[in-house]
Amino acid sequence: MTPAIRLTAAGFVATAVAFGPARMGFGLFLPAFREEFALSTSAAGLIASGGFLAFLLALLASAWLGRSHGERVPVVVGALAASAGFVAVATAGEPGLLALGIALSGASAGLCWAPFNDAAERVLPNAARAGALSVISTGTTFGVVVAAGIAFAVTDGALDWRTAWLGFALAGLVLAGLAMAGLPSSAKRGGAEPARDAIEQIVQTAMPSVPNPQPAAARLTQRVAMPLYATAFCYGMANAVFLSFAADRVVRAGGLPGLPNEAASTVIFLSYGICGVLGLATGRIEARTGLAPLLCAIFAAAALSLVLIGLAPGSWTAVLAAAGLHGVAAMMVSALFSFWSLRLFPGRGTLGFTATLLSVAAGSVIGPALAGFLAASLGPQVMFLAAASPPLATALWFGAKLGRPRPRLPPAGRLR
Repeated sequence: MTPAIRLTAAGFVATAVAFGPARMGFGLFLPAFREEFALSTSAAGLIASGGFLAFLLALLASAWLGRSHGERVPVVVGALAASAGFVAVATAGEPGLLALGIALSGASAGLCWAPFNDAAERVLPNAARAGALSVISTGTTFGVVVAAGIAFAVTDGALDWRTAWLGFALAGLVLAGLAMAGLPSSAKRGGAEPARDAIEQIVQTAMPSVPNPQPAAARLTQRVAMPLYATAFCYGMANAVFLSFAADRVVRAGGLPGLPNEAASTVIFLSYGICGVLGLATGRIEARTGLAPLLCAIFAAAALSLVLIGLAPGSWTAVLAAAGLHGVAAMMVSALFSFWSLRLFPGRGTLGFTATLLSVAAGSVIGPALAGFLAASLGPQVMFLAAASPPLATALWFGAKLGRPRPRLPPAGRLR
């Protein structure tokens, strides 16, 4: 097996675990958690936001670990954090331990994903990176589908939800082993180099006139990067609200006709994961359409998915369409953020991608907390319609760019 295949396989499994049960497990099992721990909507929103806050902090840790010790270390640490979080959830007897487990498992996503950008730059030729990153990003779909299948077994009575989360913990340990084998080894870099890089970053941000051999990579606050960060923030808000509350909205509205109420969670996340497989084609589609048209379509789909869940939670057609649209949007936009950040920050893939994911995480922290309180005061329908407004505005913003001529040099990182 070639190093490229080992890297892609390890990345696929990493996103499957970290962005499957670790990141989405709370929303998938929220109906069961409500019953077990008597959670209110606002409390559920705060627990979900806590998981996304851990994701944000883990991104910072991932950047430091990657610069200090290489890409393998943060991924292995993330896999172990996922296992610890899964065990905490499985053994929780009160909401505090549940929240801690969700936070630990949520941290794994922040630790496990960004290092693959640097690893791809080291291992893969330029022409192969987009395809490999698409495969890695779409590992999420596999993780979601498997987690949803396990949730269905729980709903059917064949499995206890605590046993399911212990199974997830075993998957985290498997990921740790694959990361050890699949990610390239890297000699430990001295503490001075990361510190020097950080000082260089601050100096270049504060005094742009200071010479720098890699100014585009060093200036994370360059103006051309602002649309990337704003887009990532909006995506984080919309996606976190959907993942945290879509299944709960359908279950509490009476479920889907012909199914037990709790089975609605399985249907939503299965549709989300299966349709998300289309994310594998992101690189080819973006090469033909350009960034702006594809992002316009993605955010329009995300907005429509929230509207459908808000207005028609008891309709099979609406729920399946909403989950499928959001799954495709999530998988594609994740890959697009990889491409976009690599073009903006050549040579520092993890640094640029981490800055992007911090914007996603900031939106993810704010979204569920606000949504939980809004739902508690005005009802879930109003909450979902309000949550659809930011992605709709983003789609319109990208749509306004469609009439502009495309630049001749797409690697510059500007919108096309």
